[in-house]
Amino acid sequence: MTNLIYATVAIGVIGLLYAVVLYHKVKKAPKGNERMREIQSFIKEGAMAFLKKEYTILAFFTLVVFLVIGIVLPLGKNVSALNAWLTALNFLIGAFLSALAGFIGMRAATSANSAVANAAKDHGMSKALSLAFSGGSVMGFCVVGLGLLGLSLVYLIESNLPGFNPNEGIQDVINGFGLGASSIALFARVGGGIYTKAADVGADLVGKVEIGIPEDDPRNPSVIADNVGDNVGDVAGMGADLFESYVGSIIASITLSLTMKMPTSDTKHALYKILDGFASIDEARIAFAVFPFLICGIGILAAIFGSLFIGNGQKINPHKSLKLGTYITAGITVIASLVLSFVIFNSIRPFVAIISGLIAGILIGIFTEIYTSSDHHYVKRIADQSKTGAATNIICGISVGMVSTALPVLIIAISTLLAYYFANLYGIALASVGMLSIVGNTIAIDAYGPIADNAGGIAQMSNLPHEVREITDHLDSVGNTTAAIGKGFAISSAALTALALFASYAQVADINMIDILNPSVVVGMLIGAMLPFLFSALAMSSVGKAANVMIMEVRRQFKEKPGILEGTEKPEYAKCIEISTAAAIKEMVLPSIIAILAPILTGIILGKNALGGLLAGSLVSGIMLAIFMANSGGAWDNAKKAIEQGQGKGTFEHSASVIGDTVGDPFKDTAGPSLNILIKLMTIVALVFASIFGNGIFG
Repeated sequence: MTNLIYATVAIGVIGLLYAVVLYHKVKKAPKGNERMREIQSFIKEGAMAFLKKEYTILAFFTLVVFLVIGIVLPLGKNVSALNAWLTALNFLIGAFLSALAGFIGMRAATSANSAVANAAKDHGMSKALSLAFSGGSVMGFCVVGLGLLGLSLVYLIESNLPGFNPNEGIQDVINGFGLGASSIALFARVGGGIYTKAADVGADLVGKVEIGIPEDDPRNPSVIADNVGDNVGDVAGMGADLFESYVGSIIASITLSLTMKMPTSDTKHALYKILDGFASIDEARIAFAVFPFLICGIGILAAIFGSLFIGNGQKINPHKSLKLGTYITAGITVIASLVLSFVIFNSIRPFVAIISGLIAGILIGIFTEIYTSSDHHYVKRIADQSKTGAATNIICGISVGMVSTALPVLIIAISTLLAYYFANLYGIALASVGMLSIVGNTIAIDAYGPIADNAGGIAQMSNLPHEVREITDHLDSVGNTTAAIGKGFAISSAALTALALFASYAQVADINMIDILNPSVVVGMLIGAMLPFLFSALAMSSVGKAANVMIMEVRRQFKEKPGILEGTEKPEYAKCIEISTAAAIKEMVLPSIIAILAPILTGIILGKNALGGLLAGSLVSGIMLAIFMANSGGAWDNAKKAIEQGQGKGTFEHSASVIGDTVGDPFKDTAGPSLNILIKLMTIVALVFASIFGNGIFG
């Protein structure tokens, strides 16, 4: 059975090769005239400069954590020096692959933007959509290719080391891989989110509201920083986020497979009926561990096939085309999962667990669209409320975000119950694997959004014909909806992944029950419920401070260089890029450190059961807050765009909607998405350091 992992190694390579093909397609596509290429180079250089500084900080951070893991873990119970340093090595591998995926995805996205604008000018909607999706797909297939290949090789190599076997040891060290991915993801999401929103707020409030110039007007000093931010936040940051969830779901499945207490014939247990076809428990454990790898491999092949149907045809609806690719990918995955479930287990139970997660992901995407798309009444209601000013716009947007938590949470709850009923705790891990099996397609559609947005900016700054901007605006409008759907998908997958990792922590820490009447557990739950609010406050505050500096700089340039508005002087784009970069690098550190230290300190001071309470509290409040913030922000953004397409720019309603959108920007692009990673990171930290936690100083 373990030999089947070689197939997933091959599929991981296929995913990466497909990413290379798409990258070549984007790179070779014509980039337009000299002005378009110049603007594209500004965006690319700014994005790469940010990544270079961010990765320099992360290199130091990963080295420190590597040493801490190797030195501290042997101090815990039953952890050998070999296991500790293998965990540390896996941490480095996970961090490196996550950073590599972000780097490659960023290069592709910043190469695709001018190509998309040029394709819209020369060929129209279909070609522009195809190139934008291809640019986003590089990120998507790098994430799934590197994630599956890296984990498959780690599993194959380390489970065959001396002193290990497929049923012993690997679950103790492979969690380091997830910790590395989670750490990079948090820095990338927080740093990228602060960068993009500092620039965006400056561009909107000074450019749109105070000066009254268009969003992507080349006279706005922060316009290039804004375009750079779209890439560092919504491409590299989002890719790192879902890379973490993707590998985390597989790791949780492996850990539960190899640590879960297997049922006997005299117990009523969902897994007992699955065990009938295996000669021994050990053989069953290997099958349970290998199965998620195979499902994710199928998902990569299905995503490749589904991507072939996107952007074809002369008269094309971008939204329907992107949906078609998703449904084809999901359909293939469903059929193949059913076949695999019977071939490996001779049972439908694992398949039901997988399908519960996959369907939950699709449904949450649909409901996210209902709450955030301008085609539906929630966004239209916010736009209508803008007629009476910014206050009513904001009140309505907050209410939409709050009500949007209900259905996604119920869907996650139903998926969790179904998965548990059919396959116990292992089923919950499979549900997260099922939801994330098509993530290559999901990331591609999400990353398509900022590429289309950048293409519109390049079209505006290059003075291309109005028809070109209409095409890019349509693609961007669809991209806003797909980005909101992607954020909803990321949040829901984070909930299931964190739940699966939480179950893994309970198994590894030998916790049979967490007593919520225990004062230490209650304290842990309260601290856990508080942390997402504290974390969000720090992230929002960071955006506010950075945006304040950006606004002052943009105002200064307009005041000291009146020729900017007349077209006789050039804005200092580089200065605004420097402000966003410095703010993001500085402000991303404190929230990230809190996320790592909180579970460690809780486990040491209050004990392993209280830490379980902290994880439960952060999961519950974090998911609610993340859905609320992401959907409020998406709805505000599309309400503004709906007004721009209706009453037009420069009206009273438009000014009110710009204020609402500005409030929503750090909601949906900084604090909200970062909460996904917060709850997963704290759980994986607890899992890695479980051996050093006892009953606490009050136990």
